[in-house]
Amino acid sequence: MTTLAIIGGTGLGQLAELTATTRKAIDTPYGKPSADYIIGELGAREVVFLARHGNPHTIPPHKINYRANIWGLKQLGVETIIAVAAVGGITPAMAPAHLAIPDQIIDYSYDREHTFFSDTSHPVTHIDFTYPYNPELRDALIDAATRAGIAASPSGTYGCTQGPRLESIAEIKRMEQDGCDLVGMTGMPEAALAKELNMRYAALAVVANWAAGKSDGEITMSEIEQNLHVGMANAAKVLKMCIA
Repeated sequence: MTTLAIIGGTGLGQLAELTATTRKAIDTPYGKPSADYIIGELGAREVVFLARHGNPHTIPPHKINYRANIWGLKQLGVETIIAVAAVGGITPAMAPAHLAIPDQIIDYSYDREHTFFSDTSHPVTHIDFTYPYNPELRDALIDAATRAGIAASPSGTYGCTQGPRLESIAEIKRMEQDGCDLVGMTGMPEAALAKELNMRYAALAVVANWAAGKSDGEITMSEIEQNLHVGMANAAKVLKMCIA
């Protein structure tokens, strides 16, 4: 049974290092996941890969069926999830193409199906979200980055916005005052849903650009793509080292 999954975000719609052996389409009680699950080998370990935004990349952050994605992984026997995400950098250490393993999250998103316990047939359930990311899995990613010789921030707070638009300068100023180091659009409710199903979950964030107001001029897609090309290549090395 495959127990480890990688969820790929913007810039990681497929994992070239993965030797695919099986493709599985799964229906869940919450609808269809973003894409078929790809089962294969990375190094010597069997893993499941899911393209969060679909394959091809067509699903915007606020339209992702997060519940179906996580439930489908659970159906496949997955116990551990490494979520790769493209983010904007807010604080000085979070420069473009840099990697970070966040340890906290603030949720600014809205109108997303954010729990498996919204049905009144379930008893009211409150998960402990003190530590949104699994500490042991975070340590494994930090150690993998060190062994791979790739600089990665060992902590940071991820602020999850609604999207799909990027943020204003004022919004980023507010997020920085709130303590956010990174800004992304897909961290929630993904992390909480994994926690509800007792799955180990950690994020590997790749900084695609400086957040609004943190550099001169507007943010361009060509800039983002260039930074993701470098950052995702390093992320793939960290994943391979971690899994090995």
